[in-house]
Amino acid sequence: MPPVDSSPVTAARPLPPLNEGTFANGVRSRWWWLGLAAAVAGVVGSLLWTGATAVQQLADPGAFTRWGLPLITTIHNLALSTVIGALVFAVVILPKDRTPHKPRSGQQKEDAAKRAHAPEHPAFTRAMKLAMVAGGVWTVSAIAVLVLTYSSISGLPLAGTEEYSKMLVFFMTELPVGQAWLMITILAAVVTTLVIGLRTISALAVPLVLSLLAFVPQALIGHSASSADHKGAVNSLFLHITGASLWVGGIIVLVVVSGVLGKITAQTLQRFSALAIFAFVAVAGSGVINASIRITSWHDLFYSSYGQLVLAKSAGTIVLGVIGYMHRSWIIPRLQGGEKSTTAASTRRLLWQLIFGELLIMGAVSGIAVGLSRSAPPQSRELAQEALTPAQILTGYPLPPELEFSRWFTEWRLDWLWVGFAVLAGAAYLSGIVKLRRRGDKWSVLRSISWFVGLLALVYITSGGPAVYGAVLFSAHMVEHMALMVIAPLFLALGSPVSLALQALTPRRDGSRGIREWILVLVHSTFSKVVTHPLFAAANFSGSLVLFYYSPAFNLAMRYHVGHELMIVHFTLTGYIFVQSMIGADPLPTRAPYPFRLLLLLATMAFHAFFGVSLMMATSLLSGEYFGNMGRPWGDDALTDQQTAGGIAWGVGEVPTLAIAMGVAYMWSRSDARETKRKDRAADRNKDAELGAYNDMFAQLAARDDAMGASTQGPGRTQRVPKNSSNSSTPSSTPVSTSEPETPAGTQGETP
Repeated sequence: MPPVDSSPVTAARPLPPLNEGTFANGVRSRWWWLGLAAAVAGVVGSLLWTGATAVQQLADPGAFTRWGLPLITTIHNLALSTVIGALVFAVVILPKDRTPHKPRSGQQKEDAAKRAHAPEHPAFTRAMKLAMVAGGVWTVSAIAVLVLTYSSISGLPLAGTEEYSKMLVFFMTELPVGQAWLMITILAAVVTTLVIGLRTISALAVPLVLSLLAFVPQALIGHSASSADHKGAVNSLFLHITGASLWVGGIIVLVVVSGVLGKITAQTLQRFSALAIFAFVAVAGSGVINASIRITSWHDLFYSSYGQLVLAKSAGTIVLGVIGYMHRSWIIPRLQGGEKSTTAASTRRLLWQLIFGELLIMGAVSGIAVGLSRSAPPQSRELAQEALTPAQILTGYPLPPELEFSRWFTEWRLDWLWVGFAVLAGAAYLSGIVKLRRRGDKWSVLRSISWFVGLLALVYITSGGPAVYGAVLFSAHMVEHMALMVIAPLFLALGSPVSLALQALTPRRDGSRGIREWILVLVHSTFSKVVTHPLFAAANFSGSLVLFYYSPAFNLAMRYHVGHELMIVHFTLTGYIFVQSMIGADPLPTRAPYPFRLLLLLATMAFHAFFGVSLMMATSLLSGEYFGNMGRPWGDDALTDQQTAGGIAWGVGEVPTLAIAMGVAYMWSRSDARETKRKDRAADRNKDAELGAYNDMFAQLAARDDAMGASTQGPGRTQRVPKNSSNSSTPSSTPVSTSEPETPAGTQGETP
């Protein structure tokens, strides 16, 4: 046993030198802090490079605010990323229990009790502890950012006076930036509380979703809010920070749990690598888009301090992508290959060396990102020399040219949120098909075509002519709305993505929940049983129209970017669930009989007709303060355009619904044909046993009737019964005795 150093500690011990044995069993805790140091160095260097912390001429908040705000923002971003990374690992990557527990049928309660008291895997326990600590840091840092942001915007140094406190409260409750950071602070406190109190995998999905929602207010403030392409900048920034947080948080969690992964190192790295691929694509693609919106020339990219920081950040991202490729193509196969102990130890050491390098690079890149957020782009938006038009005030964009048929296909304003969704969803679908083909299974070509047609339709509806003119014309908006409800979901549902995922994804045996397991949990959940029930799906499909257009939700969706995106999400999901319940092939908790489906379709068609007619006959404007003040010099007036929208709601909604009804009728006929063929094959196998049993039953009934007839006449009694007694109306020529019949032997007086 080595001697213990009992001398008093008078100073911090220096880090030991890096050697071959340093990363043999993971990254030790003493090295974790170098990632934070790299982030601080990145933000300080970027601020010095751009001069963002120079003394402000008009109202300077002081050096503490100028330097403290970017530094505390860096800590806030890293803490938020750590919370998300730890929850992602706990929910979809790591096994919860040390020993996997396989549930047995009929013993669900006993199995649940055993899982609740089963010892946790050390990696899961450490990830949850990390989430708790990071959640506390996130909450405190969010409060600090809120206070320092007010100091920076107001140009007032921090103070404890009553007047300063009142102005801070006004900033939090009345101004958009203050409201955004107040919302982030509340989300941080709620997520931290839930992380401390929850321990089951299903429950931990709730704080994970809430923590991801914190990116929405972050994307709505900053440079993106003042960009010329406001929606494009906000959506690309949302994709960028979401992907970056998943990536950065995952690396941090890998470093922290590296020492306790043990035998699950290879599978953990493989699962995170799959997530990192999508995160890298999201970060790289959205970063290019966001930078192109802020930097409009090659000269600004190469010769401005802001553009040079963008290039440095891009270089770091590329290096991280190369390291990730090395993990996936070289290290993971070696760890899974069962090599000799010496080779395996060398591979593990190289693995943790690379991950430690990733931690340092990601820390520096995160610091540069904060420095960019505090620096002014070279082409910042200037105040317009001319007065803004009403369309620019209401929509944020100039009024498009007069609508003609060709402009439905030539006018585009890309919604990068849905473009990104289409790219990721298409890539995931293709990867599922490739997995099936490699395994020797097949997948329907028609389903694949339907899925990609649906994605293309979704991109066109949200970025093409319907989106551009839907912002200024009620009629075009109705085209966009009805296409979101019935056209894109029709093709997407026929693509059967859930069935493909269940076939392509490998079931897990270690007790963790992957995408396949989460799909099954959602399909069999109470929530799914409610929202996918045919009655609820049809009521939601029809009733959402009235609730949306005849409530303040319509005006919010038209005036605010978040409301518009939520509208797209709601109506796309509503249409998808309805189509899936009618003609979809994916598994659902409840399937209505075919006659009932046709009845529901007829009811929805009638409701759409009623809604369309009500708009056509309306004499007052819906959201009149929006469409009535657009200031269009072309096209119909707002009320006439609204009446045209009613006709579109009637026509565009009826045709696809009729197509769905035809699909239900076709599926019904095929179901009957399959049932007939099944019965024919069964009859061939058992030589018409079912028909023979059916005939035997009637023979027994006939014999029983004969016996009853004989017992009714009795000995010595005669009764003439007409051959066609059922059709005879002539009374018998032989009188019928009315005396009490004798009871046949053995019946004991039973009534036949």
